[in-house]
Amino acid sequence: MSGKDIKQKKKAAAKTAHKAPAHPAKKADAKGKPAPAKAKAAPAKAAPPAKAAPAAKSAPVKAAPAKPGALAKAVAPAPAKGGKGAAAAPAGAPGKPEKRKGSRKTATRRGDYPPGELLLPGGPNGPDEIQYLLRGCAAAERPAVEAGVTEILTKRALPESERGEWTRYAQGMAERFLTGTIENLLPIRPVQRRNFAGVVERAKHRRREIGAFLRGLDLGHTESGHMDSHGEDSLEKLMQWAARLENLAEADEPESADYAMFHRGLDQIENQTEALIVDVENTLRRLRDRVRPQRG
Repeated sequence: MSGKDIKQKKKAAAKTAHKAPAHPAKKADAKGKPAPAKAKAAPAKAAPPAKAAPAAKSAPVKAAPAKPGALAKAVAPAPAKGGKGAAAAPAGAPGKPEKRKGSRKTATRRGDYPPGELLLPGGPNGPDEIQYLLRGCAAAERPAVEAGVTEILTKRALPESERGEWTRYAQGMAERFLTGTIENLLPIRPVQRRNFAGVVERAKHRRREIGAFLRGLDLGHTESGHMDSHGEDSLEKLMQWAARLENLAEADEPESADYAMFHRGLDQIENQTEALIVDVENTLRRLRDRVRPQRG
């Protein structure tokens, strides 16, 4: 080989030597360029989650106050829905009038009873019931002796000519109430039958006697709130005994029972209720004594 060839080869080698490092640099640049791109992409991807996280947390906070509104909307749709709401309203509307109609019927049934029928159905039937009626009229907060006599004549269909006789009898009850000591006036009972029918008859009779006394108080517009605590308690117990006697009169006959014991129990009930009636009379006398000086 000539010297020229050797020089050319050296130059070619030198050029190749100089160009070799340029390729790695370009590769390094090529490799380096994606690296920053990835670095930029990483923060770009991380940023959205960071922003999304507070948004997701804030959503429930805004939704919390909206819950009452949701409940209000849940209640509102029933009337707001056109067809269904309109159908629901008439369905509910008849329910209220039905209750009102029922109450009117109840009031009508109660109004069908003539005055005094609940306390003393049919009015006083015999001398014992008449006595208790006039005792109540005489002891009433506003004495109602004349009203009691009128009731006797009306309920028993008696002629007006007998008013004088019944008025004198009523005045005797009034004098008993106003003067002296108020004592028991328990009627003398005939011999009772020792069977269930005898017990029922006796219970009914005592229930009507108590009802007659209460009817007399009612005719005189007696108000228990004006009585002292002792008299008010006695009146309440008297009404309770009347209810028990009524329940006994309507009870079914037991298969076996000691009716002698039943009558002994009724003896005690009659004595106890008579004592309660006298307590009420004494209470109303004290009330009248208190009111009389104020009126004078």
